[in-house]
Amino acid sequence: MKYYYALSPALIGVSMVLVQSQVALGLSASAIEKIAQDITVKIVNTQKSTDSGSGIIIKRSGNTYIVLTAYHVFISGQKYQILTPDGESHLIKSMQPLSNEDLAVLQFSSSKTYNIAKIGNSDEATRATTVYVAGFPARTAAISNPGLFFNKGQVNANGMAQRDGYNIIYDNDTLKGMSGGAVLNEQGEVIAVHGRSDEQAISEKSQSKIITGIGTTIYSAARQMLALGIDLGVNLPSINVAGASKADDFYIAANQKYEQKDYKGAIDDYSQAIRLNPKYAEAYLYRGSTRDELGDKRGAIADFNAALVINPNFADAYYNRGNARRQLGDNQGAIADYNAALKINPNYALAYYNRGLARYRLGDKQRAIADYNSALKINPNDADAYNNRGLARYDLGDKQGAIADYNSALKINPNYALAYNNRGNARYDLGDKQGALADYNAALQINSKYADAYIGRGNVYDDLGDKEGAFANYNAALKINPNDAYAYYNRGIAYKNWGNKEAAIVDLQKATELFWQQGNTQWYQKALELIKKYQQ
Repeated sequence: MKYYYALSPALIGVSMVLVQSQVALGLSASAIEKIAQDITVKIVNTQKSTDSGSGIIIKRSGNTYIVLTAYHVFISGQKYQILTPDGESHLIKSMQPLSNEDLAVLQFSSSKTYNIAKIGNSDEATRATTVYVAGFPARTAAISNPGLFFNKGQVNANGMAQRDGYNIIYDNDTLKGMSGGAVLNEQGEVIAVHGRSDEQAISEKSQSKIITGIGTTIYSAARQMLALGIDLGVNLPSINVAGASKADDFYIAANQKYEQKDYKGAIDDYSQAIRLNPKYAEAYLYRGSTRDELGDKRGAIADFNAALVINPNFADAYYNRGNARRQLGDNQGAIADYNAALKINPNYALAYYNRGLARYRLGDKQRAIADYNSALKINPNDADAYNNRGLARYDLGDKQGAIADYNSALKINPNYALAYNNRGNARYDLGDKQGALADYNAALQINSKYADAYIGRGNVYDDLGDKEGAFANYNAALKINPNDAYAYYNRGIAYKNWGNKEAAIVDLQKATELFWQQGNTQWYQKALELIKKYQQ
C-alpha cells in the first residue's frame, strides 16, 4: 500500500521565547498572570453555548463596567454574555464596534467590584520588548474546559495601522478564543488588544504555515474610544502622520501582503524593512519563509542564515532552516537544525514533529515515534502527529497501534481524509475489507479528488470479485493523476487477476517508467519482478 505523510506546518514563526532585559524593573511572570486573571473576561455565545472570545475590563462608571474586545468574535444576530473572573454571568447591555478597527466596546452592570486594567505606554513596546498575551482558548477535543491561557513572547513590530487597524505583531503562542484578550508589558499594564493569530497556509501540499500574533495597540484603541465619548484617562501623544515610514511599518505591511498571497510584494517590503534596519532578524526570517513559498529554498536558507548571524539564539530560524533543508533532501542537516531549535526551546512541539518526519524518512521509525510522542505531550490536539505516528507504527508491524492512532486523529479532526485513507490501508492489510471500504468511502466523501483512496477502494473491489468496480476506481485515480505509478501498478495486478496478462504487463511497464523517474527504486524493483513473473 502507498501512504502519504501529513507534512508539517513548516516555515512558521512561533513558539519562540527570548528574554530581553527591560529598562524598567518588571514584575514576576506569576504577578502579571494574576493581574491578567483579574482583568480578563470570557465572552460566550449563549445561542450556541460556545466560547467566542475574551475581553479586558477597561473602565468602571458606577455599576457599569466597560469591556474592550475584538469585534470579529461577534456574529450578527447572535446573543452573548460575559463571564467575569469570579465565574458569574452578565448580560451585555450594549456592544459598539470601533471605526475601521477590529475592536468593540461592551457594557455590563454589576454592583460587585472587579479589577480594572492599568493602561501602559504602547509606544514603548518596541521590537524585542517582552510581552504576555492572556485569554480564554476555545474548547477542543483534547481540552473541554480550558482556563486562562497566559504566554510570554516578544514584540516583532509596532508601527502604522494596517488592515482592520492591526498595528502590533508579537511571537507569543495564541489559540482560537483568545481574541480580545490583553497584551501586557512587564509592569502588568495593557499595551494592546490581541486580535488573532495570523495563520496563513503556504501551500495545501505541505500544510505549511506562518503564524504570528497581531493586535491593536491600546493607544490606538483609546483614540477610537474617545470618539465614542469614552475617556480612559490616558495622556495620548500626538500622531505624526507625515513622518517617514519605519522598518516596522514595512514589516507589518509585508505580513499583510503575505496573507493576501502577494508574495513578491511581501518580499519587497521585508527587503525595505531590512534596508532600514539591517539587524532586523525577524524580517530575514519571514523573507526566507516567503522565498520558500515561491520555491526558492536556497534563497530561504540564506535568509535564515542571516537571521542566525544577528541572533544565534533564534529558535524559529533554526526550525525554518531545518524545514528547508528537509525539503531539499538533507534530512541529517534538518535534524541538526531541529536539535538546535529544541536546545533553545525544549517545548517546541513543531520541531519535535518535523524531526520525527526527518527521522522517519531516514528509516529511523522508533526515534520518529519518540518525537511524535514528545510533540503530542506538548500538544495533545495535533491530529497530524497521531496520523504520522500511526504510519511509523504500521511500518513496524503494529497495525492495531496504527489504527488506534488514526482513530485519535479522526476524533480530533472528523474531516481528516488522509487518516481515513491510512486507516483503510491498515484495515485492508488486516483482512477487514468492509472496514477498509468504509474508510475509503469516507475519505472520498471528504475529498472526491483523492486518488489514493480510489486505488485502495479498487483493491477492495478486486478482492471482493467486483471487476467493474475495481477498474472504475483505478481509472478514476488515473483521471485525477495520469502519472500515478501506483494506480498503474495496482491496475496491472487486477488485469492479471482477471486473465488479461498483456494489459497487465503494459500497465506494469508504465509503472516502472514512472517509479524510475521518481527515484522510487523499491517499487521499481517490485514492478519489474511482476513483469518477469507475468511473462513466464
